[in-house]
Amino acid sequence: MKDYQLFLFDMDGTLVNSEPLKGQAIAKACAVYGAKVDYHHYQEVMGQNWGIVTQFFFDKANISPDINEFNEIFKKHYQALLLQALQLTPGALQYLTYLQLQGRTCGLVTSAAKWMVNDILQALNLTAMFEVIITKEDVSKHKPEPAAYLLALNKLSMSPNNTVIFEDSFAGISAGIASGCDVIAIQHEFNINNNLLVASKVISDFRELIL
Repeated sequence: MKDYQLFLFDMDGTLVNSEPLKGQAIAKACAVYGAKVDYHHYQEVMGQNWGIVTQFFFDKANISPDINEFNEIFKKHYQALLLQALQLTPGALQYLTYLQLQGRTCGLVTSAAKWMVNDILQALNLTAMFEVIITKEDVSKHKPEPAAYLLALNKLSMSPNNTVIFEDSFAGISAGIASGCDVIAIQHEFNINNNLLVASKVISDFRELIL
């Protein structure tokens, strides 16, 4: 693999198995409003900004809840699911540790809200692994727009030519490519509806990258 200096990671579905958990939490929140919706519908919008995701589910469920109230209900269910079932992607910890030992710079770039990021990183003791953390609140344009990745590059004074991005959704891969960086896609059971072939490489276990 190319001798990259900066390694930028998406969070949900890339480093952790939180995509199906997020879908389940949204479905549980919809159920509070009397609507039954299959959480697998989240596969159709994963990686996109929260406004698009929630409106997609509201349309599916035929509900129009107050968004702030819905978000609080979602948060309660999501935090409970994270406590029960959160897991790292195979090889993720080994690869992050390997990069640290190699003296490489790592960053986290996600469309998730800061509270989600804090909950997950603290639960898995990963916060110290990243020299920059970009969340939903840091940019106004979200994936597939490249703003979040461009902000990370700027904060770390790094060039796209020396950077590789890890993503698991078409929206995220598109954002990475638009930033000028190389992109490696993470394949998992929940992103089967996403076209990952536009990435330069597709893996399912980070240990595939450790020489």
